[in-house]
Amino acid sequence: MIVEVQGTPPTRATPGSAGADLRARHFHTFPPGTRHKVKTGVRVAIPHGYVGLVIARSSLVDNFGLKLANSVGVIDSDYRNEIMLHLENVTDHDVKVSSGDRLAQLIIVPCYMDAFVEADLDETSRGDGGFGSTGKN
Repeated sequence: MIVEVQGTPPTRATPGSAGADLRARHFHTFPPGTRHKVKTGVRVAIPHGYVGLVIARSSLVDNFGLKLANSVGVIDSDYRNEIMLHLENVTDHDVKVSSGDRLAQLIIVPCYMDAFVEADLDETSRGDGGFGSTGKN
């Protein structure tokens, strides 16, 4: 993956890690209930036919009391600006983030890029069932 970095490059914690950690580039203080964009210092050139997904690290809420405000960030293959993390403080106290703190993960996956074709869809055993229609779990 081609990256341009003004900070710490994305790194995998282990050889089997699907996601590469994204880190805060600067110190930030988040008052309770606020949202801020945090710079990572990372720009990527994702190949056509792939998409970058920015997801929270599993420890983001436990260690920091923060969550990604948009749940999952999408980085298109033609995006070249810095990756920003839109974080929200979900606690009742100030949360401090230091430069270098691992906050999110970047995962690169294949993405269907062909045109959508309008057609009548076939029926399935699910029928018209929507949310929760396949069980109570």
